[in-house]
Amino acid sequence: MTRWVQRASTTRAFVRVAPTVLPAVDRAVHRLSGGRTLLSEVLLPSVMLVATGARTGLPRRTPLAWVPEREGTWLLIGSNFGRAEHPAWSANLLAHPRARVYWAGGPAEGVGVVARLLTGAEREAAWGAAVRLWPPYATYRSRTAREIRVFRLARGEGSAGR
Repeated sequence: MTRWVQRASTTRAFVRVAPTVLPAVDRAVHRLSGGRTLLSEVLLPSVMLVATGARTGLPRRTPLAWVPEREGTWLLIGSNFGRAEHPAWSANLLAHPRARVYWAGGPAEGVGVVARLLTGAEREAAWGAAVRLWPPYATYRSRTAREIRVFRLARGEGSAGR
């Protein structure tokens, strides 16, 4: 099943539809489950990121896959399915690095985090870990001329709210 979904997630049709449909479904499931579930968790470690909007200053809820690391930090990959533009949530983290994350089995109040954009060798090592977790990231990278943003989240006081 996972391999089929990985193959499907790299098709052009999926890339056209998924960025609109999947987050909406994940947000609805998360809300209806009282913050306990994300549909995407069936395939990947997933989180609900609550970050401050770069332009609006309002809390923005975005369901994302994340890569857990041994040090108690997590990676977020701004692949945007290989589309030409960076995802909006990555601009939000650049403007306001303090955020909150919620995930299944995590504390009900979430965890405050501080995001840091990775560069150079640190970014490449993190990218390798992400591709090992979800091989379609490599396909997404091949489809775009931009450098895909990779963030490391570490525990800290998040300020984006619930």
